[in-house]
Amino acid sequence: MTSEPASLTDSAGEEKMEVASELSSPTLHSMDNGFFERGIKAMLSIRKSKRTLTKEKGKEGTRTWKGKRISLRFSKSYEENKTTICNGTEEIGKKIEAEPIQGKPLSVMEINELIQKRQLLEAFASIRYLEDEIIAERDAEKYKDNPQEFVRKTRDVDLLYNSITNAIQSIVEETLEHPTVEDTMLTSLVTLIAREEAAHPDTGHAAGPGLDLLGTPRKWKEKWREAINESTRKRVLRVPMALKEEESSWLFRHLDFLQKHLMEDLLKIKLSVKKCYPEEYQVCDMYVEAFHKAIASHLQDLSQRQLEFNELYALLNWVANTYRSELFLGHPDLKPEVKTENLSLLLTPAQWDKLKNDYIASAKGKIKIYFGNILRLEVTEKWEKEVHPEVKENLYHSSLSFDIQTIIGEYMKVSGAISRSLEIKMLELCLAELHEFVPRFGEEFVAWSTAQDSPTFAPYFAAYINSFHDLVSGLETMFKVNTEELQKILAALTRNFTNIFLTKLRTKTQPLLKKILTKDWILATERPDSLALAVSQFSEHLQHMREPMGQELLQDVHKYVVREYIVQVIKPRRKMNRETRQQVSEKMNEEAGILNNTLIDQGSDSSWLLPAIHHIANIIGEDKKEKIKEHVKELCQDYPDIRKEHILAVLARRGLGRTRRAAIFQQCYQALESPNGREGRTLFAEIDAPATISCF
Repeated sequence: MTSEPASLTDSAGEEKMEVASELSSPTLHSMDNGFFERGIKAMLSIRKSKRTLTKEKGKEGTRTWKGKRISLRFSKSYEENKTTICNGTEEIGKKIEAEPIQGKPLSVMEINELIQKRQLLEAFASIRYLEDEIIAERDAEKYKDNPQEFVRKTRDVDLLYNSITNAIQSIVEETLEHPTVEDTMLTSLVTLIAREEAAHPDTGHAAGPGLDLLGTPRKWKEKWREAINESTRKRVLRVPMALKEEESSWLFRHLDFLQKHLMEDLLKIKLSVKKCYPEEYQVCDMYVEAFHKAIASHLQDLSQRQLEFNELYALLNWVANTYRSELFLGHPDLKPEVKTENLSLLLTPAQWDKLKNDYIASAKGKIKIYFGNILRLEVTEKWEKEVHPEVKENLYHSSLSFDIQTIIGEYMKVSGAISRSLEIKMLELCLAELHEFVPRFGEEFVAWSTAQDSPTFAPYFAAYINSFHDLVSGLETMFKVNTEELQKILAALTRNFTNIFLTKLRTKTQPLLKKILTKDWILATERPDSLALAVSQFSEHLQHMREPMGQELLQDVHKYVVREYIVQVIKPRRKMNRETRQQVSEKMNEEAGILNNTLIDQGSDSSWLLPAIHHIANIIGEDKKEKIKEHVKELCQDYPDIRKEHILAVLARRGLGRTRRAAIFQQCYQALESPNGREGRTLFAEIDAPATISCF
């Protein structure tokens, strides 16, 4: 954090050197030769005549101080002989000698009237005369017997000096208040400050006891600085600001007004005020620093309010991006006078961190609402209305991933514009909220899908699986985040969705599967592709699911149907005659062919499942015992995970007795013990063989 600029108050020694330099420099002569030199000579003349008068009268009674009057008359007035230069100095063609003092000294009331009329140089000369007179009388112990009179006169002088101090403060304040700058008034003010410093050199000695401030420095340059600080503070506080209850964008508008009004002030200082002051006053730096402190204090007050998310963003963004940019202090029209490199931070690190923490805390609620709106729209606009998802590039499409990434991207963008640390915090917050949202979304989808049998379930199941993949890919690519935790959440959600999908598939196919080998099934004249059609209603949607998930799930569906078909075939049933076995074998081969062709056409690569039902159908329909052995051997070779119970169950469906079944099994045992199937492929291992094999 940039440290505060050093105090602009000069040390006593430096002030002496500056005054001495100014008095001997051509610049000072050009500025003060007229009025200043004549005033000094007049004062010296008055002091000399006064000391002579005091010696002559001795201890005579004094007249009242209020009755004394002085009139400083000059051959030409200060205003008539002054030419104002842009840098605040004065140039006079030649010295003007002061004329002798005439008339009476001015009263306190009359001096005060000069101050009210802003004739400060004349007022100061009169006050200086009175001050010197009182000092001389004090040193002569004139007030030894009347100390109250000394106190009264001293107080009057002090009050007059204070009135000039107040006038200085008013002039500084009016500099920005009035539409135009009074050049003459400001240059006179500079002259006044210089004369006071010359008249009251800062020796470092403390003021006298009590009210005795006679001859002590009035430090009007410091008062001038204080006036600038107070003036800028008031200017900042006067910037329009609507009530929060009346206007939702009150802070945005207030900061815009603050920027606009202060830009106008700074331009006025650069173009009109700066030229009225000497270079050493560093007027532009003084005003910029004063405005900076006033704005910092104002923003600190604003930050203490209960601000909402948009208001916190407005404040953070204004401080981080607007304040020093070309929109404000860095504006080309203000260069080079307005410098920002030495300014301290508007807010302390603690204040800045608090604002950022409040911003993140407020964003948490906003993001939760946005994610909630995504879910609400899915429910009301898609699920309840049973609107099918779009198909893009042969894939079911959901806007879920895009909507989530858009929200994260927008919040990161605005936060990153403020600071990198805030961008990182915002990303962490978004991911945390996403980790909570995904399970909540899954619960809602599961609840909806189990509550009703909607034809849009399978399409949306596929669309959401695709969207989950896009979400992970997008977060890794666009936002460079570690998605390991999210992938675990999405994997669990995918399993839940897949289980529901398979459950619905079973619900649709079980009635058809249970008919297999029943009397109605054998005698039925209905189409042999009924089971394939039922399966196709689900499996066709998997073609629009992103790989490899769609392919893997289609393989699961293919295996499920073949497995459940075999389960129904090997169940213990009444013995069939030769004609019935032939009908069963033919129908099984026909259904198996249609079923396998349908799934292969939809993209299944599980062609290894194709022979299973055909082998069993051939065993059931075969009359020759040797042919049965060949079919059993082929079955064992194609499916090495088959067990003894499965073979005996199939032979039982053929109608063979216990002894014959055992003999065939023993003859095929060698093939069973030497499997040559591919590792990892299982079918019969997932089929529970019947507990008992009955022989009718």
